[in-house]
Amino acid sequence: MEAMIERCAGLDVHQETVVACVLYGPLDKRPKKLIESFSTTTTGLLQLQDWLTTFEITDVVMESTGVYWKPVWNILESHFQLTLANAKHVKNVPGRKTDVKDAEWLAKLLRSGLIEGNFVPPEDIRDLRDLTRYRKKLISNRTAEQNRIHKVLQDANIKLTSVLSNIFGQSGRKILEAMINGEKIEIEDLNTMVHWRTKASLKEIEEAINGRIRRHHRDMLSYHWNHMVYLEKTIEELEEQIDQCLTPYRKEVELLDTIPGVNQAGAATFIAEMGVDMNVFKSAKNLASWAGVSPGNNESAGKKKTSKTVKGNKALKTMAVECALATSKQNNRISAHRKRIMKRQGKKKAQMASAHLILTIAYNVLKKGEPYEELGPEYVHQNLQNKELKMIEYLKKKGYTVATSDEKTA
Repeated sequence: MEAMIERCAGLDVHQETVVACVLYGPLDKRPKKLIESFSTTTTGLLQLQDWLTTFEITDVVMESTGVYWKPVWNILESHFQLTLANAKHVKNVPGRKTDVKDAEWLAKLLRSGLIEGNFVPPEDIRDLRDLTRYRKKLISNRTAEQNRIHKVLQDANIKLTSVLSNIFGQSGRKILEAMINGEKIEIEDLNTMVHWRTKASLKEIEEAINGRIRRHHRDMLSYHWNHMVYLEKTIEELEEQIDQCLTPYRKEVELLDTIPGVNQAGAATFIAEMGVDMNVFKSAKNLASWAGVSPGNNESAGKKKTSKTVKGNKALKTMAVECALATSKQNNRISAHRKRIMKRQGKKKAQMASAHLILTIAYNVLKKGEPYEELGPEYVHQNLQNKELKMIEYLKKKGYTVATSDEKTA
């Protein structure tokens, strides 16, 4: 392997220890090697930093092992050129698995320039990423609590869901709170609780809530209700923090918001997961592959076989699919693209293809710094027609005679 970096180091990171291997010396000669172990406490990592500085190390590589690499990255980030390697891509030769050998192998690969680092966003983007991912988790927990409330109501034979489209709306919340408090709800009480726009009559609502609710049901409703209210309050606080973190990226949020299906929450997730500097990705295809919305490549002996989508960033992949589904009732390029593929390959592949398209648009929007311009639902058909015309011209240049369907009809 040809050497490219004079002074580099490989780190094998664990929960309690870090094994560091330093390689230094002229590129045309065999490098000198030193190996040392350090603790993962702050004191130990600072000693590691000083030890690397002593040998004038410029580049450091480590594997993305769980979350243990993060404190090492945070301390060494401002002093060295760090590379985060995918453990699957830098696997050592079988039978040579020790901490020392791992650190030495990483250092050798880095010295030869054979490691392609993973994308690690700046610190403020990493903080935003933690907030957006936690918000998604809390929203999922809130939905789970709401489903549990539905279950308790059915067990008590209270058919509130049959008369109200959303029992957690303004009217439904007042009725549920009265039930939890053990109040006897009469039709006069419903007159003040139910919003005037509710389609169901007060008589229908009164019959729906006339069930067999016991003390046990009220206790369970109280537990679920209190937890749901707590989650809603926490989500509101998270929204405020996310909004503050997005203050330096207002322009990028506005640009992403011009894409059909992408709202403020979607724009925040896009920025948190892939950042705003698109130079870290080679192309839009590279971004889509990193997110996990690109089809796998399975080809052997000149034959292409079916394959699943590649693994990638789950948070970005999920949000891209949600944005694609949000365009279902719209009439634009993305919805037309999804419907066209759904006819041939089904819903799942259509969702992935539309998510791929949205990420491609997001990449170009952030790369160029220009808002999205809607091309219309007919753009897909026009693009296909242009491809057909180019293919016909190519065949004619090769000496073939091509008769189109229009010419055959004439």
